[in-house]
Amino acid sequence: MRWTDCRVVAFDTETTGLNPFDGDRIIELGAVELRLGPAGQVVGTRTFQKFVNPEMPIPRVATKVSGITDDDVADAPVFAEVAAELRAFLSDAVLVAHNLNFDQNFIRSELRRLGQHWPRTRAEIDTLPLSQRLLPELKGHKLEMICAHLQVPLDNAHRASHDAEACGRALIELARRKEAPSDLVGFVDWAEAVGVPPDTGHLILGDRGVAEFASGPHKGKTVEEHPDHLQWMTMALERREGRWMPRFPDSVITWARRWLRAKATGWMPPGSKSPGPADWSIEPAIWLLQ
Repeated sequence: MRWTDCRVVAFDTETTGLNPFDGDRIIELGAVELRLGPAGQVVGTRTFQKFVNPEMPIPRVATKVSGITDDDVADAPVFAEVAAELRAFLSDAVLVAHNLNFDQNFIRSELRRLGQHWPRTRAEIDTLPLSQRLLPELKGHKLEMICAHLQVPLDNAHRASHDAEACGRALIELARRKEAPSDLVGFVDWAEAVGVPPDTGHLILGDRGVAEFASGPHKGKTVEEHPDHLQWMTMALERREGRWMPRFPDSVITWARRWLRAKATGWMPPGSKSPGPADWSIEPAIWLLQ
């Protein structure tokens, strides 16, 4: 299957702060489906945009970034009222976001409050590390800088649907300039993205929309619950024919390394005397250096 035949959906959020696990909430959701022609050009779009009532005051610093005020969201639906429509919009698509983990974690936190899970997707691509790898000449990799370099319009930055569409168009332009493979599997490899696990019997895409272990001590558990075991799978050896050989197929090892690379770990700066949420930083995990 060609990736241009898939639904390509870019998404973004605006939020009350930076910490979805410490009470910050979504105030705007934006997602844009980009329909592509035979040559990979955008031939049409469909937009999902919603203000969301966060059920808490919006801090002034958040309003300064997005321009969204308490008055804007006062009569907006709460997340529970738009969750089903959002999940349907994101489902079965090649998803794209800039600093994907940030927006994904906010949406997943909101879904978790409702007892719902992340939708099943074909692949999830983060344009931030992709730009860092493919455009090393740039001095920075904020979305605005990438769009300027690629000559992709970005109007009304820091509003969810505008940022989402610009992000999606930036990916498409990067794919054109860097001659990305046309088939979906090759495209996911090129983007170093997280796709569906290989069909080897070791990992599956479960009903919860995330990868699960299909065998071993954590069978039925998500890889997010046991990333240490997933990391072990990339290094595990066994003795065969008088030689030490990888215990798992190359396709599983490649997928696992890519999944681990796409994730991040939190850390507290040394010497923090009274650390709070604002002091918690996100940095690449240890296995990124391997």
